[in-house]
Amino acid sequence: MAPRHEAPRLPGLVQTRGGAQEKPIELPAVAAAAVAAGAAAAQADDERARGRGGAVGAGATREDDVRRAGRLGSMASVALSEAEKVYIVHGVQEDLRVDGRGCEDYRYVEVETDVVSNTSGSARVKLGHTDILVGVKAEMGTPKLEKPNEGYLEFFVDCSANATPEFEGRGGDDLGTEIANTLYRIFNNKSSIDLKSLCISPREHCWILYVDVLLLECGGNLFDTICIAVKAALFNTRIPRVRVLEDEEGSKDIELSDDPYDCIRLSVENVPCIVTLCKIGYRHVVDATLQEEACSLASLLVSVTSTGVMTCMRKVGKGSLDPESIFEMMETGKRVGKVLHASLQSVLHKEESLGPKRQKVGFLG
Repeated sequence: MAPRHEAPRLPGLVQTRGGAQEKPIELPAVAAAAVAAGAAAAQADDERARGRGGAVGAGATREDDVRRAGRLGSMASVALSEAEKVYIVHGVQEDLRVDGRGCEDYRYVEVETDVVSNTSGSARVKLGHTDILVGVKAEMGTPKLEKPNEGYLEFFVDCSANATPEFEGRGGDDLGTEIANTLYRIFNNKSSIDLKSLCISPREHCWILYVDVLLLECGGNLFDTICIAVKAALFNTRIPRVRVLEDEEGSKDIELSDDPYDCIRLSVENVPCIVTLCKIGYRHVVDATLQEEACSLASLLVSVTSTGVMTCMRKVGKGSLDPESIFEMMETGKRVGKVLHASLQSVLHKEESLGPKRQKVGFLG
């Protein structure tokens, strides 16, 4: 029997601690200290914010950090007892999370491209219990009036009701619109992707890339996972090469190449990835689980390129962040983002080298 092919994983993102703790954390003994630490951190942030007048989201009330945790507005809520919240908050202060990671460690990320046959490019990414499927479809259209010599991208995000019961009916519409708008700001600009390469004839024809994002499962850290999946799908996208023929009368005729290997590939070298940093107590963590998101008052979304350049930043959550915390989180985002990009590029090139006959695993495999 042939050995089972495993989906590629991003190396270098998980640095688990060697060995277990000799003495387990005694929850009753640290409960008061953990709650006090969280409350003091929230109070300090609020006081510094009011004193300097430059905080993001200043004006949040000073309540107990753990009790306010569930109102961050995470993508999918999870019910935690007070003891569980205290345990998580205290562990983060000691740089030891529930799953053994440090504050700047990612979980394993499974990446698989070319998983949907009727698309121009596709990718599936699974990070922990978060599962994302992205398909890219290239269609010919008319350039926008303000950018006559460029193509463009359109994003659509579908929050499957199977991901969480909260998405049933129209429950996921607001979240889908929020994610689509964020992706548009990050990807649909000439600094990320060469949009001029998508232009066929100025003011007349261009390629429009319809990027469909399907949320199959929500397990925390949605934005990071979606950005990784979109970048992988764009890397996998192949656009047919087009020739514009003009006759003697001046009319133009468009001819598409029939050769599947005669295509245009997008350069994703400058495409950024989002690094979400959740503030928990005095510290911040990357790649937060749903349980950790429930213990966070505020998060900072940092868009970082492979060279460590930050392209945009957005704060989410009802808590406040003082300038010192923001600068620290920005530096962490740049540092972690460079490692994330390097690992992702290595995996994408390695998988592409396997050729079209590689065995499909995972979704639709």
